[in-house]
This record gives sequence, C-alpha cells and structure tokens, in this order.
Amino acid sequence: MRVPVFYSLLRPALFRIDAEKAHGLAIASLKFTAPARAPAVPACLATQVAGISFPNPVGMAAGFDKDGEVPDALLGLGFGFAEVGSITPLPQAGNPKPRLFRLVEDRAVINRMGFNNGGAQAAVDRLEARAGRPGVVGINIGANKDSADRVADYAIMARLMAPLGSYLAVNISSPNTPGLRALQDESALTGLLDAVIEARDSVCDAGQRPPVFLKVAPDLEPADIDAIARIAIEKQLGALIVSNTTISRPPLASAHAGETGGLSGAPLRDLAQQRLRDFRKATGGALPLVGVGGIATAEDAWARIRAGASLVQLYSAMVYEGPTIARTICKGLAGLMKRDGFTSIAEAVGTE
Repeated sequence: MRVPVFYSLLRPALFRIDAEKAHGLAIASLKFTAPARAPAVPACLATQVAGISFPNPVGMAAGFDKDGEVPDALLGLGFGFAEVGSITPLPQAGNPKPRLFRLVEDRAVINRMGFNNGGAQAAVDRLEARAGRPGVVGINIGANKDSADRVADYAIMARLMAPLGSYLAVNISSPNTPGLRALQDESALTGLLDAVIEARDSVCDAGQRPPVFLKVAPDLEPADIDAIARIAIEKQLGALIVSNTTISRPPLASAHAGETGGLSGAPLRDLAQQRLRDFRKATGGALPLVGVGGIATAEDAWARIRAGASLVQLYSAMVYEGPTIARTICKGLAGLMKRDGFTSIAEAVGTE
C-alpha cells in the first residue's frame, strides 16, 4: 500500500513521540480536521449484516476511540462503521504507563492498556449528543477490573448503551484485564450472554434492539471454538468478531518484542485468518463473522472476506498507513471484486 505523501512526511515525527501521546494527538486532530461527510464509495461495497446496512465493509476496530469522542470523524475518513470503546461502567485509569508500544520493524503494536476509559456516563453524554446522525456506530462494552460481579457490569453497560448503538460488542477477549478471558468458557459465556440480552431487551422495544456481537480471542483451543460457535448460534447473536489481540509471540524483530500485552498488526494476520476459517467451519456459515487482525491492505481484507468475513476491521495498520487507509482499501476492494467476478460483498463471503 502506498502511504500518502503527507503522512509519510509526518510519520517520523509522530514516531518520535510516545505512542500513547501520539494517539491522543490523533484523537484531538480528528475532532477538528476530519471531513464532515464520508467520501463516496462504489455501491457494490454496500452490504447488510445482522439487519444493519453498511455503506462498505471496512470498519474501525474498538480501542482507537475508547470514549466515543470521534465516531463521526472516523466515518468521515471513509470507514463503513466505527466501533467505540471498550467502555466500562465506572471510569478507570487502566494499567501503569508505558503500556502502548510500536514495533516498527514488525509493523505491529503491543498494548496492555487495561480498559482505560472515562466511564459509561461520559460516553452516554457524547453518544446521546450524536443521536439522529447517520452512520453505523457500534459500542464495545467491558467490565471494570476491580468489579465484584463482571456479569453485572456487562448487564449495566447493555442497558445504558443499547438505545445508543447500532450494535453492542461484548468484549471478553482482552488479555489485559486479569481473568476476563475466562468468560469465554462455555458455562460462563452462556450466563453472560443471557444477562446482556435480557438487559438489552429491558430497555429497547422488539423492533429497535441492536444486535449483540461477541468479540473473541485468537488464542482458543478447538473445543473452545466449537462451544462458542454453538452458543452464539443458540443465543442468536448478530455476529462474532474474530479476533482480538494475541498473547502469543511469533518471531519479532523489534526491541519491544518482549513487552507483555496483546500483539496486533501484521504478525497477527495469519493467526487471525486461520481463526476466522475455524469459526466459519464451526458455524457452518450460519452466523456472520467480522474479520480483525493484521488487515492493512485491500488484499488482506479481500482474503478475509473470501475466508468467511462479512465485515472487516482494522486499527494498528492506520498507525503505519495513515488516515486514508479506509478509502484506499475500499477502492482496492472494488477492483478485486471486479477482477474476481463478484457484484456484491455478500456474494463473495466464504468463497475461497
């Protein structure tokens, strides 16, 4: 992918700044400089997933806009949807700094942020203020680290956020909150999803309930994949988001390779692609999948779609490619669709 000239000139200066501070500058910049209107994209990229109409399948993953500050700015950059969060009931500072690391040689990122965010009420205020605006905005919900009842935290978040989001993403796969991934276990997951669905239904009429998406880890055993797939179908979830960051460590060149936390970016691509295939097989195509992890080009996105993803998301790649990445991928996807003889995204899903 050809990096825009302006960003190629700016990137060396940004990379001399602490990664978390640079992220803060990016959020501040988007508040004031992002286009107010999304760029036009080819009509062939429009798709419908879980009853939601997406103008294109390329989304911004959770973690970039943790507090719901710039979802409309992200849509203005050309993303077909933006997922804000993770948001927890109470504000929390997250893990000690430094906690975000660029692995430049590997085109990767390691983070151990720990669900740092300003809490539910601040996010509710922002999201209520954008009510009525167009665009698909998902809300990624989590639990506070020191919560005595994490399932109750997810239920609280579902009640607060269901009236405000296009979909709810239940994040139980971050490696940076101790014990969180245990909620992926079969019995725990069933109880959690029952609580989230009941909470959502208690505040939304039947025709206005946002679908529930579940975000899973790439570091799963085959039995876990089968159990999660079965439960997701039984609970009629809107989609599975495959996948979060990995605690595994493929060979890495960067001096930051030994940092603890979740690894994302290029080294995650093959693992995330395989995990998507695993979930496609486990669900038999009965449930939409969102492909995440190591997507940086139109070819990466197309490979994920052909492997079974109805939508894709990225985040780390924007660190290296710049803010025009969504537009570039969308343009490339339209060309790849034409090359391979497809007239819609939905037609191409799972055809590898």
